[in-house]
Amino acid sequence: MANYIEVLKMIKNYVIDTNVMIHDPEFFMKFDDNNIIIPIPCIEELDNLKNREGLVGFQARNTARELQKLRMKTDESLHAGVKLESGGMLRIELNHMDPSSLPDGMDITKNDTRILAITKNIKESDKIHETILVTKDLYMAIKADALAIKVQDYENDKIKTDKLYSGYRDLYIPSEKINYVHKTGLPQSDFEEYIEERIYPNEFVHLHSIDDVSHEMLSRFKDNKLIPLRFSQEHAWGLFPINREQRMAFELLMDPEVEFVTLAGSAGSGKTILSTAVALQKVLELGVYRKIVFVRPVVPAGTDIGFLPGTEKEKLRPWMGSFYDAIENILSNRYSRPDKEKRNHKKYDLDDLDKPAYTVDDFIDMYAQQGTIETKTFTYMRGRTLSDAIVVVDEAQEITPHLSKLMLTRAGFGSKFVFIGDPTDNQIDNVLVDARSNGLVYTIEKMKTSNITGHVTLKQVERSPLAKVAEQQM
Repeated sequence: MANYIEVLKMIKNYVIDTNVMIHDPEFFMKFDDNNIIIPIPCIEELDNLKNREGLVGFQARNTARELQKLRMKTDESLHAGVKLESGGMLRIELNHMDPSSLPDGMDITKNDTRILAITKNIKESDKIHETILVTKDLYMAIKADALAIKVQDYENDKIKTDKLYSGYRDLYIPSEKINYVHKTGLPQSDFEEYIEERIYPNEFVHLHSIDDVSHEMLSRFKDNKLIPLRFSQEHAWGLFPINREQRMAFELLMDPEVEFVTLAGSAGSGKTILSTAVALQKVLELGVYRKIVFVRPVVPAGTDIGFLPGTEKEKLRPWMGSFYDAIENILSNRYSRPDKEKRNHKKYDLDDLDKPAYTVDDFIDMYAQQGTIETKTFTYMRGRTLSDAIVVVDEAQEITPHLSKLMLTRAGFGSKFVFIGDPTDNQIDNVLVDARSNGLVYTIEKMKTSNITGHVTLKQVERSPLAKVAEQQM
């Protein structure tokens, strides 16, 4: 009997806040054999969020679908409890809503307060199992702590490292070994004595000679050896990489054998324009892929302007500004204009450029009508298979790991996916993720061991001197 009690004490009650379910609709698979308790106010909140535009509404609907799947697998009600494959139990809590356990001054009309009351009452009534509130809401966590409720963030998909994989390293070796990289490639067995950490497929290595300071080269680890860059002399729609990290990124973007590329870096480091230029080159010039799909999460920076009227294309246009800007800059670079006054014109002139006069909107609309360019948000990705396409996902730090997996599982034959973004906290507007739990860092760390994936972190800001100073000083 004593052993049975000890086993019971090992099982915990995890009370799940609404934001956790929206962050990961498959949350119930991550708590092993413990009890998962969903307060009924959380279901009410999901119901209220289901019609919201953007990621929150999309994830609320996903969560409801996952709970429905559980409900259909058993004759038991969700209130009585559903046995999970992990060995745990999931139930929706309809009781323990008495707010008298809370101190005066708390607004009992708020759902957060009701969730706290349920958690506190379960804690006080169940002395065998430890009760823990799981939330991603900072204010909820503060209030729970004040009420002596144990609280945790949802840690299951957070990256457990302080140093994000950069995709490259510096290595000091003898000159004769660098020469072999040029000739036949340098096998891992010939340089592994000089490295301290594991090297990953498609990782870049900046080689420096230990006996000749002027001897160096940029190489790439592929097929278990260091090889020279393959695309270092090429360009995409007139665009050349202008620093070391951009050369690495360009190599991955141009290589058809690398099917998934992640690029991280601050604003102005060249992530979007490089990805867009290569996409245009691969589709419009070389015909390697049939179409370009630009995807962006709908998460507002700052105060949301609210509902946008119009067609899908009209709704998406404000969110796709980074792609439009990139294409406009690429066109400006490809078709140079004679003087500053003409550079200020939004319409290109036929006589000066020897090409039809059109705006960047005209350019995108023309290829969109042909089915060559698509602009989408995540809301329209479920059920799709993207084959023979290059898919560029901007602001990937705004999506959850669940959504990043959803996006990558859309990949069909002959496709290439590119995730770009800045995963630092000051560039994340989605309250459901942070610098260690967003979809970009999640995919960087989880996918770095594959032969068909590659990553580069871009460090230098090349947009303008002002952008560089703002990034460094503010």
